[in-house]
Amino acid sequence: MFANYMRLRMKQSFLPAFVLLLLLPATQLLHSCANIIPPSGGPKDSLPPVLVSAVPRDSALHFNSDKIVITFDEYVTLDNAQQNLIVSPVPKNAPQVSGKLRTITVKLRDSLEANTTYSINFGHAIKDVNEGNVAKQLTYVFSTGSYIDSNYLEGRVLVAQTGKVDTTLIAVLHQNLNDTAIYKNTPRYYARIDGSGNFRFAHLPAETFSLFIIPDDYSKKYDDSTKLFAFADSNITVSTHTPSVTMYAYQEYKEGPKTKSTTTNSGNNNPNKKKDKDKEKEEDKRLKITGTSLAGGEQDLLGNLQISFNRPLRNFDSTAFVLTDTGYKPLAKQPSVSWSDTTATKLTLRYSWQVGTQLKLIIKDKAVTDSADMNLYRTDTLPFVTKKEAAYGSIKLHFEKIDYAKNPVLLITQNDKTVDSVFIKQKEWFRRLFNPGDYELKILYDTNADSVWTPGQYWLSTTRRQPELIVPATPAKISVRANWDNEWDVSPGDPFEAHGPDGKRKAGAGMGAGKGGGIGSGKLPGKSL
Repeated sequence: MFANYMRLRMKQSFLPAFVLLLLLPATQLLHSCANIIPPSGGPKDSLPPVLVSAVPRDSALHFNSDKIVITFDEYVTLDNAQQNLIVSPVPKNAPQVSGKLRTITVKLRDSLEANTTYSINFGHAIKDVNEGNVAKQLTYVFSTGSYIDSNYLEGRVLVAQTGKVDTTLIAVLHQNLNDTAIYKNTPRYYARIDGSGNFRFAHLPAETFSLFIIPDDYSKKYDDSTKLFAFADSNITVSTHTPSVTMYAYQEYKEGPKTKSTTTNSGNNNPNKKKDKDKEKEEDKRLKITGTSLAGGEQDLLGNLQISFNRPLRNFDSTAFVLTDTGYKPLAKQPSVSWSDTTATKLTLRYSWQVGTQLKLIIKDKAVTDSADMNLYRTDTLPFVTKKEAAYGSIKLHFEKIDYAKNPVLLITQNDKTVDSVFIKQKEWFRRLFNPGDYELKILYDTNADSVWTPGQYWLSTTRRQPELIVPATPAKISVRANWDNEWDVSPGDPFEAHGPDGKRKAGAGMGAGKGGGIGSGKLPGKSL
């Protein structure tokens, strides 16, 4: 009896739990229906959304709709649609673009011109929901006439002064052929510049245009000659076989100097200040040396010695900078002293340094004077040693395929700063001492032979002039090793070949190897200067 009772109790207690287990999957199913969750597991989706249909259809003729609905094979979303969208010809009012589930809707807000081919390029605006794969450069085309224009214009552009690609620039076409159209009128067409410097206008009418390169943020009108800019030498009539154009952007005028606020030291005239504050201010008023260009107490044989001060100087006395040996005996020849820059806080000492020499620089207290007629607190002595020859490498370059009629100048740069320049007049160039490190080689075609890069000229002048061109050399990069004879064959490179689709330098445009299979060949045998 008791056993039957217990079995009955167990059965009764089991029933609610059993029902709960049955209801749990159903509850989860209802919850999953309320929240769309992408499936997990399996290979990652790397395919971009695929266009399934468009209403009206793509490449439609006699187009007369004000709305376009594009459907994809998966759920899509929009990313910076207005920044990515390019409508050609350029409308007065940008279309309204929206997305929902698998569709993208474009609402046109301008009346369309008769017998005109239009294109809508979405750039990188459309991507799938799950993985963010982009339907790159998707273009929808239609015509209000009886045919689609098939004329095109393509080209490439680099920054003339650096030989690099700038993807913040855009190419624009003006129907108005006057010189003033660039800053008075909105472009008729514009195209993006990719990471390799290429641009392409498609579906153009068979007409004549003026072509310019301008910053993207000036897509409506351009009126700033301090920004990058390029122009075609002549107007271009487009066809189905328009020759490709090459353009070089330049900055015609530098930006004006930024005004810095200045304050005048009021000195020590406030009687209400505490004595300790007065003392601190008195110490702050002292003119001090704040640093030098010495690295670890060593002076570069190829460089100048720079001295920095805590305040702008009014004048200096070059005779109060005395270079001596370790016994404080002044050297027969003394360094020249000059301002380093317009801040008046730095002085440069130029001298023909000798290898591995211990020296002392005595800076007398009256050597410098600031605007408050203050001098240094005391005479300072700066001990240092010049570098040894083994700290440098020699460099020899053999020039090939050089057009000497273009006045070529080799530019050796580091971190975008020119550290040396060479007029290429012979087939070889040798420098006995060169600082070790990684460098870029470029060639300037110095058209006007003035030793410096000259920008183009378009604004405020009746004479148009293209900028002088700087191209990367081959090899584009070299590595100079200390205590080595470094040697390379150098020739002009194709500036566009140096860039991949992402704008970065290709692997083949990397570090050049010195002759003999290494970066350099043979140690320096301790020669004297």
